[in-house]
Amino acid sequence: MTGVWVFVCGPSGAGKDSVMASAERALSENQNIVFSRRLVTRAGQDGSNHDAVSESELLSMLQTGGLQWHWQAHGFHYGIQQRYAADVQAGRLVVVNGSRAHLARLAPSPALRVVQITANAAALAARLAQRGRDTPAAIAERLIRNPGFTDHQADCTISNNAEVEAASRCLVDYLLSLQRATASDSTT
Repeated sequence: MTGVWVFVCGPSGAGKDSVMASAERALSENQNIVFSRRLVTRAGQDGSNHDAVSESELLSMLQTGGLQWHWQAHGFHYGIQQRYAADVQAGRLVVVNGSRAHLARLAPSPALRVVQITANAAALAARLAQRGRDTPAAIAERLIRNPGFTDHQADCTISNNAEVEAASRCLVDYLLSLQRATASDSTT
């Protein structure tokens, strides 16, 4: 029995962390859907779903095979630990908060699904300004680069322009549907 990696991506400010955190709470009783923790070489912030590590720690994990995936974006290194592969091998869905640029380098696989979370430009700009991590020039740069990304043939696209609970419900519904389909495939 093999599970599935569910790679969630979208532009900065689309609300991926919020949508995923809400979905994780809603699915907390479901042992077959695992929300991975990212490793990031920046300090943690309230509401973020990552563990802060130093660049040397993350690169050491990369060199010793401790990372399933690794990428760089916006001056930071990101990683998903290899330990989550055991969950996929056990038939679980492992949800990953990833990068669109990294996704473009991944080979298509029956064990990989893509969820794209989007928002309109006004919502993106407001959220980026509100989180306070970027200068106005950096926010403008992030917004300018968004049209350069396509939907990567997403298996599910979720618009997060309104209440986060609505977008979260879409993600929960998709994950439960995928879980049923994956379980059904393994019994045939």
